[in-house]
Amino acid sequence: MNSPDVWTPIDPLGEALHFLRMSGTFYCRSEFTAPWGLDLPPMPQCLMFHVITTGQCWLEVEGEAPQLLQPGDLALVSRGEGHRLVSSPGATAAPLFDLPREMISERYEVLRQGGGGTSTHLICGAVRFDHPAAHQLIQLLPKVIRIQPRPSPQSDWIRDTLRFMAAEAKTLRPGGETVITRLADILVIQAIRAWIEHDPAAQSGWLGALQDRQVGRALQLIHRDPARAWTLATLASEVAMSRSAFAARFTDLVGTPAMHYIGRWRMHMALTRLKESQTTIADLASQLGYQSEAAFNRAFKRYIGMPPGMARRQADAA
Repeated sequence: MNSPDVWTPIDPLGEALHFLRMSGTFYCRSEFTAPWGLDLPPMPQCLMFHVITTGQCWLEVEGEAPQLLQPGDLALVSRGEGHRLVSSPGATAAPLFDLPREMISERYEVLRQGGGGTSTHLICGAVRFDHPAAHQLIQLLPKVIRIQPRPSPQSDWIRDTLRFMAAEAKTLRPGGETVITRLADILVIQAIRAWIEHDPAAQSGWLGALQDRQVGRALQLIHRDPARAWTLATLASEVAMSRSAFAARFTDLVGTPAMHYIGRWRMHMALTRLKESQTTIADLASQLGYQSEAAFNRAFKRYIGMPPGMARRQADAA
């Protein structure tokens, strides 16, 4: 039997984007009239997005220049930073949770506020990503990503999707919440793809490593099979490099030695599974290639900063 060709076309970056499966998603349709302002609190481990469907507003994030958002614009506040949406710079902004709201469902609400002037309508959302690849990617994004409609096939597709989302939000027909949720998932991923394609910052660090022919392949192998008894020698062999050259190149591109990366990746996988399932700690240790629960516990505490039992209790409480 022939062994698989290590140079079969691969897309480690595409696989990382595949892990951007959203959870804990919450959506809001906002109907404002000038003057108005909305103060959104920090939401750690969440990504927040805003789609302008009618009118315009200013997005203010600490440390960033205010940005004017207009119809068809999509803005991502990628790391859950607190921020403000206002009808004009410096306008008074009411805290989000102080405003009256109409609850359409457990995950969808309508906000209304303002002084009766020019109308602005938005669709906003807060989403969470649980997979460690998604966490790694989100931490690399800039505070704010703004996608504007420009003449291009990709922009046309995004603009049409935004129009479809706006129509669904306005009428909210049966199944409309599900449609908006799916469209929002796609829009967020498209916005991140657009940033990766056009921002030089996306060509370095972990993202740049994913796009490297050999280190990207090694990362893909680790992500697909974290429980395998990886060594520098086996990884180097898989990508047709010498052990020393691979170790140096991996550390240079990723910013951390390969074996440290593997250990951290396994523990973030473990943390995700602890949150998502009732798998026992002993079974989890076995699934991730540890010979004993004690060895797994030591590794988990070293990388995550607490024992796995405590992490599970915190997840259950949350």
